[in-house]
Amino acid sequence: MRTITSGIAKLVFAFIFIAVSTILSNRVQAQETERGFILSMTEFTIKPGHNNQFREGVKAWKACYLENEGEWTWNMWSRVNGEGNVYVLTSTMSNWAEMDETDESGMKCRDVARDLINPHVESAENNYLRFLPEHSKTYPNPDQVLWVTYWQTKNRLKFLEIVKEVTAETTKVEGAPRSFWYSVMGGGKDAADFLAATPFANFAAMDVERENVWTNYEKIFGKEKRDEMQSTFREITDVSWSYIYRLAVDLSHIPPTE
Repeated sequence: MRTITSGIAKLVFAFIFIAVSTILSNRVQAQETERGFILSMTEFTIKPGHNNQFREGVKAWKACYLENEGEWTWNMWSRVNGEGNVYVLTSTMSNWAEMDETDESGMKCRDVARDLINPHVESAENNYLRFLPEHSKTYPNPDQVLWVTYWQTKNRLKFLEIVKEVTAETTKVEGAPRSFWYSVMGGGKDAADFLAATPFANFAAMDVERENVWTNYEKIFGKEKRDEMQSTFREITDVSWSYIYRLAVDLSHIPPTE
């Protein structure tokens, strides 16, 4: 089955009744291109007391979409910490040209979105990100819990250089990178520049203690080099923050990989 993406054009805009024609979709082979896919990510803040209504509305939209043989796939993540009741819809596209496509199945379900979803959404924010396969774990991602850290930086190029080097040494020690890395493309003045989504099979897996990535780096290069690199990283980081997300399987459309 082909993965039709541009979530903002297929489901997100439908949620806000702008039906046209989104750390991640498990259907995409992230390393297909050196550049990495584009991630469409929309954050929904739900009105207080409207969580159940929102969820039922999304289920109704999903049922309508599948009944109309829609082929687009998406993940819906529920944020478990922080202020407010927040969901994040993610989907992927291989290139920007997919934004020009029209999803007729989604168009047929726009009334469901207008009547059963929109009334329960307080606000929505859309962002696009570029996946960084060189620094990341390999897709697909079967895990249902994500620890996502966001950064605003003073020097994007230097930030990536450090991430690349520290990730390379972590891979030498552990056999693979720990996270899925993304570069944010555009966005408002408060948008992050980068984010890293570290997956866990479940919440119990978060109790397993692992060496800090900087400790892995120190094992190879020594404490002096670690302190120097870590100091530079802090200097070029403007601000960072983290949230934990759980996959809402019933609100997602993730057909099994054939």
